[in-house]
Amino acid sequence: MHLSKRTLSSALYLLPACLTLIFFSACGNVNDNSPVTRYELRGTIVSFNKDQQQVVIAHEPVPGLMEAMTMPFTLREPESAYDAMKPGAQIHATLAVSGERSWLENPVIIVAEPAPASAPSPPSGSTLSEPTHGGEIPNFALVNQDGKKFTLRQHRGRALAVTFIYTRCPLPDFCPLLSSKFAEVNRALASDEGLSARARLLSVTIDPAYDTPKVLRSYGAGHTGNFSDEKFRTWEFATGDKDEIRRMANYFGLAYEEEAGQIVHSLRTAVVSPDGTLHKIYRQNEWSPAELIADLRALGGETTTR
Repeated sequence: MHLSKRTLSSALYLLPACLTLIFFSACGNVNDNSPVTRYELRGTIVSFNKDQQQVVIAHEPVPGLMEAMTMPFTLREPESAYDAMKPGAQIHATLAVSGERSWLENPVIIVAEPAPASAPSPPSGSTLSEPTHGGEIPNFALVNQDGKKFTLRQHRGRALAVTFIYTRCPLPDFCPLLSSKFAEVNRALASDEGLSARARLLSVTIDPAYDTPKVLRSYGAGHTGNFSDEKFRTWEFATGDKDEIRRMANYFGLAYEEEAGQIVHSLRTAVVSPDGTLHKIYRQNEWSPAELIADLRALGGETTTR
């Protein structure tokens, strides 16, 4: 979902305490009928990426939503706000949550002059490298939702889509959105016997201390809608040794850190070929279930026109 472009306005004020206060206004619209709930958000800018329309903020507690933590937020309008951002600057904004989306509105950026000497640092793995296309995926060892140990090599012979989530993720356009997309792909597998024989889905938690096999079984069954009847034949959920989980996440270029009981993390969804090599990496959450289904069909020897 993309927010509509609008005319932007800003005003600049200089305060006696050597602060620059920059106001930006925009209308945050959604393209569906989901109700929008808005929260006040205050915090410190850690880093930002204008091209990805994302700003990482170390924020205060958001009453009624989440504790204080450091995490990324989407800010699509106004884009000119990024030109005023500096690591260590204060930001006040409205956090809007609607269905599977969330975004920031009406940011106010407060820049100290000069900027603080030591600003918060982004996650240490934020510049992690990614595997190359066609490279063989290491044989990571995991534990599934039934407590059964397995390795990625056991999925050889089938196309495999891997994503990373954690069950307590509070923002709808991060882990909940990825799981909803995987649920749609899983329904396509269930309705196509040929495809289900050639493809598998795997969601790996980055919170192994909390996301035990029992927790993952409940979470997974809730997303399939089969609850106690779910057999997890085509979509598995995995936890494991915390060091092995981090090695696997870092291998695919995903960075994460724990902050106040929550986890700030980037997004990665990988598609692995039946021979165990990397086919594709989706780096954000903008990919569609139809795109992933097409990848799985192609790798399984089926055409996308079926």
